[in-house]
Amino acid sequence: MKKFFNLFDFRQKVNYTTEVLSGLTVALALVPEAVAFAFVAGLHPLTGLYAAFSMGLITSIFGGRPGMISGATGAIAIVIVALAKSHGVEYVFATVVLAGFIQMLAGFLRLGKFIRLVPQPVMFGFVNGLAIVIFMAQLGSFKSMNMDGVLDWMTGTPLYTMLGLVFLTMVIIWGLPKITKAFPSSLAAIIIIFGLVKVFNLDTTSVGDIAQIGGGFPPFHIPAVPLTLETISIIIPYASIVAAVGLVESLLTLNLIDEITETRGSGNKEAVAQGLANLVTGFFSGMGGCAMIGQSLINIINGARARFSGIIASVMLLVFIVFGSSLIEQVPIAALTGLMIMVAIGTFEWVSVRALNKMPKHDILVMITVILITIFLHNLALAVLIGVVISALVFAWESAKRIRARKYIDENNVKHYEIYGPLFFASTTVFAQKFDVMNDPEEVIIDFAESKIVDMSAIEAVNKITERYLKVGKKVHLRHLSADCRNLLANADKLIDVNIMEDPTYKVAVDR
Repeated sequence: MKKFFNLFDFRQKVNYTTEVLSGLTVALALVPEAVAFAFVAGLHPLTGLYAAFSMGLITSIFGGRPGMISGATGAIAIVIVALAKSHGVEYVFATVVLAGFIQMLAGFLRLGKFIRLVPQPVMFGFVNGLAIVIFMAQLGSFKSMNMDGVLDWMTGTPLYTMLGLVFLTMVIIWGLPKITKAFPSSLAAIIIIFGLVKVFNLDTTSVGDIAQIGGGFPPFHIPAVPLTLETISIIIPYASIVAAVGLVESLLTLNLIDEITETRGSGNKEAVAQGLANLVTGFFSGMGGCAMIGQSLINIINGARARFSGIIASVMLLVFIVFGSSLIEQVPIAALTGLMIMVAIGTFEWVSVRALNKMPKHDILVMITVILITIFLHNLALAVLIGVVISALVFAWESAKRIRARKYIDENNVKHYEIYGPLFFASTTVFAQKFDVMNDPEEVIIDFAESKIVDMSAIEAVNKITERYLKVGKKVHLRHLSADCRNLLANADKLIDVNIMEDPTYKVAVDR
C-alpha cells in the first residue's frame, strides 16, 4: 500500500516560483480546452470545467507522475457524445463513476505494467497522432459566426489580426527562453497578447465569445439514474471504453514525460489516481477525463517537476470559474491558439520523420496506422490496440522464420536434429518441414538445447512429428528440454507420448 499512498517526496528540490507560474499558465490553457471538449460531448461548458478542476487536483495529489496534468479531454468526449445525446447528462455522470471504479481496479491489480507491451512505433504513432489532433483542433479558432449563424472561415482584417496575434504568440514562446528562463514564456505570451489587444482595442475573438465560464464550486450530485439492470447494461460498454481510453492515454503520456524528464513514474499509482478522480468527478457534475498531453507538456516545458504545479493549476481554474470569470473571458483566443500550436509542434516526434528511411517497413506501417486511427476516429485505445496487434503479428512472423535445424548422423547411425529458434504457433509449419521421416535411420534425436517449446501449438507439432516416425516404426528421443518445457509436455501427456532423453552432463536453465 505504501506505493499508492506515499504521496510527496520531500527530498525533491522544488522551485516554487516556477511551479506557481507554470500552474497559472496551465490553468489559462485548460479553460478553452475544457469548454471545447464539453461542446464536443454535447454538454454544458461547466461540466468540462468542473472535470478539469477535479481531475487535475486529485491526480496531481495522488497520481504516479508529478508534473502531469489531467482534465477533460477530447478522447473521452468522443466516447460519451452518443450516450449524452441518447440518454442525457445523468447517464454520463453514472458512466464516469463506473469508469472510475474500473480504472481503480486496474491499478490495484497492477495492470499498468502492460503498457510496456506498447512498442516504439506505436508510441511514435500515438504522439504524432495527438500532435496532429491538437493542431487541427486549433483551426476552429480561425472561424467566426456569419450573418446566418453558421461558423465560417475568417477573411480580411479579422483573419489577418488573428494570424498576426497567433504568430506573435508563437515567436514569444519560442524566443523568450533564449533570452531568459526566469519567467515561463507561455504565460508571458498570454500576458503580452492580452495587453496588446487591450491597448490597441483590437477586434478579435476572446474566451467569452465561446462560452460564459462563470459558476460556483462543483455541486455534489448523485447521478439521477434508475438502479436497474437495464441502466447497467446501458452504461457498462461506455464505462469500459472510457476507462480503457483514459488509462491508455494517461499511461502513454506518463511514459512520454518519463522520457523527457529522465525519471520514472508509477503506472499503477496513476491508474488508481485516474480512477479516483473520475469517481469523484462523476459525483461532482463533471464529464470525466484523463491525462492531457498538451497541458502536461506545457507544464514540463515551463520547468515544473513537482505536484505543486498541478495543484496550483486546478485551484486557479476553480478561482477563475468562481471569481475571475469576467477577466478570463477577455483573454484572446489567439494567444491560447498560438500556445497550443507550439505544444503540437513540440509534441510531434520529428525524429520519426528523419528516421523513416532507416525504419523497417512494418514499423512505418504501424506508426502510420496508429496516426490515422488517432486522427480520424479519436479512439486512442483502439489505435494503440491495433498498433500492438500488428506489431505482435509482425514479430510472430519474423520469429517464425528464425527456426532452424542442424542435421547430422553419428557413428551409431542415429540422426540428430539440433533445433534452434522458438517453437510456437507461427513456426510449427516450418518446423515440420525440417524432418525427412521416410529417409531417416531407425533412431532419431530431436535436440532442443537452443530452442524452446512455447505453447500448445508447439506441443501438437512435436506430437505430429513423432507420430509420423512411429507410423514407420522409427524411434524418437527428445533431448535437452528445459524443466518448463518438460512441464508443458507433462501437462499435455494425453496429446503426446514420446521418450525424453535425460542428459546427465547438461542442464538447461529455467527462466524464473
